[in-house]
Parts: sequence; C-alpha cells; structure tokens
Amino acid sequence: MRPIPFCLTAASLSLAALSAIANPDDGKLKVVTTFTVIADMARNVAGDAAEVVSITKPGAEIHGYEPTPQDIVGASDADLILWNGMNLEVWFAQFLTNLGDIPSVTVSDGVIPIPISSGKYEGSPNPHSWMSLENAVIYVDNIARAMAAADPKNSAIFEANAKLYKAKLRAELSPLRELIGAVPEDQRWLVSCEGAFSYLARDLGLNELYLWPINADQQGTPKQVKAVIDGVREHAIPVVFCESTVNTAPAEQVARETGARYGGVLYVDSLSGAEGSTPTYIDLLRVTTQTIVDGLAGRKE
Repeated sequence: MRPIPFCLTAASLSLAALSAIANPDDGKLKVVTTFTVIADMARNVAGDAAEVVSITKPGAEIHGYEPTPQDIVGASDADLILWNGMNLEVWFAQFLTNLGDIPSVTVSDGVIPIPISSGKYEGSPNPHSWMSLENAVIYVDNIARAMAAADPKNSAIFEANAKLYKAKLRAELSPLRELIGAVPEDQRWLVSCEGAFSYLARDLGLNELYLWPINADQQGTPKQVKAVIDGVREHAIPVVFCESTVNTAPAEQVARETGARYGGVLYVDSLSGAEGSTPTYIDLLRVTTQTIVDGLAGRKE
C-alpha cells in the first residue's frame, strides 16, 4: 500500500489505518478514475484482472466536485489514476497532489477537441469528448495502454478486452446515427442546458444551442435564458432538454415561454446506479440519443 500524505484528527483512525480496512491488498492492479463514465470503460478493459474505483459516485456533477477525506482514503493505494483532462475535473490537480507519487494518465490524449464557443472558457477544449463514439475508442486504447504499463503481466488480457469492448461499442452505438434520419433537416436542433453535447451533435448532424457553455460558468442567467428563447423562436425548434446533474428549471422556462416541449433529461457527465436507466457508458449514449430523437420527432419521453 502506498504511504498516506496526511492524517485526520487525532480522535479518529489514521488515513493509513482506514485505507487498510477499506482497501485490502488482493494483489490486483487498483485503478482509480475521476468519474463513472471512465470507470465503466476501464472495467470493460480490466475484466477480472484489475479493480476499478470511481472517485465520484453515480449522479455526481463533475466540474465543481469537492473531494472528501474519504475520497483521498479510497484513492490512496491506487496503482494508476485515470482522468479526462481538458479542464473537466477542475478539482483534480490538488487532489492528485494530496495523493503523492501515483501514476496518472489523461484518457482524452489524442482526441481532436471541439473548442468552447462562448463564456470565460471560450477557445478552450470542450471536455465532453467521450460523447463521440470514435473518441470513446481513443479513450479505450489509452486505458488499455495505461493498464498494460502499470501491470505488464496482464497486458495481453487488457489488449484483448479492449479489442472486444471497442467492437461492442461500434456494434451498439453506430446504428444510433441512423435514428436521426427520421427527423426533418430543419428540425435537427439540440437545445440543452450545458454545451456538453457538441461531439454528439456533430456526429448526429445536429445544430446546437445551449444555455451555458460549461457547468463551471454561471448557469441559467436571464441573459442566457433570453438568448436561447430567441434562438428557439427564430428556428422554430420543437423541443428542449437538460442534463441529469443540473437544475432543469431554466430549460423548462425556455419551453414554457416559447411553446416548445420539454423533452426530458439527457445524460453526459455521470452514469446512474445499477437500478437506473444509464448504468453503463453504452446505456448513456443509447438513452441520450433516443431521448433526443424521440423529442425531435414529437414522441413523449
């Protein structure tokens, strides 16, 4: 087990003691990820050859997450940490410093980013690049290489699992692009709260309109709401959506004031629990895409 850089109060057990209880050493590679989408990808690559733990839990908002001492405990004996990068996890640099010398890999390396088009992060990479199938393949390759470097004896397992998972991703997700063909071209607009769907919109051939560019910015200001109301009216957009991890009230206001339908919740930053509708990355893209298509086609959620 790796050393812990600090302790809790004197009245409590040390972090090292807590970590030993929570994370018994079973000899497997331990991989810690910053959020649940990467964790699901990593589990598919790892199979039974590694343990994968997500710092943030299902349903969590990722951008402004505030790590707890328990999060430090849970990651303290990691052999490898996987994170998205592109300024998604604004809290991660300090978190990694607290952990000490643990290898970390940015799984978005190699992705060609779409720049954020407005707000204080204008020109910076849109970090939600996993919402593109081809980018997801890049993530999987990066994860497999990172695991193989950390645990060479199981490299063949990681490589084989990654190959199978990439084939499954393409088989499951490629047909989703065909769904948009049923939607008239002038109605192919995606209106959402956060500009988190640029990669998905590009892949599906959708125009994009959103209230705020990224969750680290102000959310749902009168200026943002008015701009989207104007856009919905100008283009006669029939439906608006919002993400699962943010306040839906601004999007619902846009729907009320324009006569558009509120099409329901889209998923991007976090998976659901096992009992929810999006417990895996494949489910997340499938459910989100189907919700968009149903909304544009006038079908109820």
